[in-house]
Amino acid sequence: MPRPKTPLLTVDAVILYDPNHIVLIKRKNPPFQGEYALPGGFVDMGETVEAACIRESKEETNIKVKIRQLIGVFSEPERDPRGHTVSIAFLCEPATEKEKPKAQDDAAYLELIPLDKVLNLKLAFDHLKIIKKANLLKK
Repeated sequence: MPRPKTPLLTVDAVILYDPNHIVLIKRKNPPFQGEYALPGGFVDMGETVEAACIRESKEETNIKVKIRQLIGVFSEPERDPRGHTVSIAFLCEPATEKEKPKAQDDAAYLELIPLDKVLNLKLAFDHLKIIKKANLLKK
């Protein structure tokens, strides 16, 4: 029996670095190269989405995170120009106070963004929608 064709699975991390800042990267690679984005990426075979979120966060930001809660599932077929991807998004925080942010891997640049400035930014994919759903922004 042929395997069904299904969307790819990704994770995104909204990392609340302190009560007033989140971690955003600028993407090193297309699509959206050079634009702000949440840390995240594809889930590996045999990996849970939670483990993928922790791994991708560390790979891109040098921050070992702990997951606080699930933000939601984002499955709009057009959310990624490379093809249909489904993202599981988590609200995270640094696992310890010693975590020093640093752009790595697929991140060309990393910035701690004040929450009151996020709405003024252009973000890749549907990442602004994900941040809004995390209920961190002042209305």
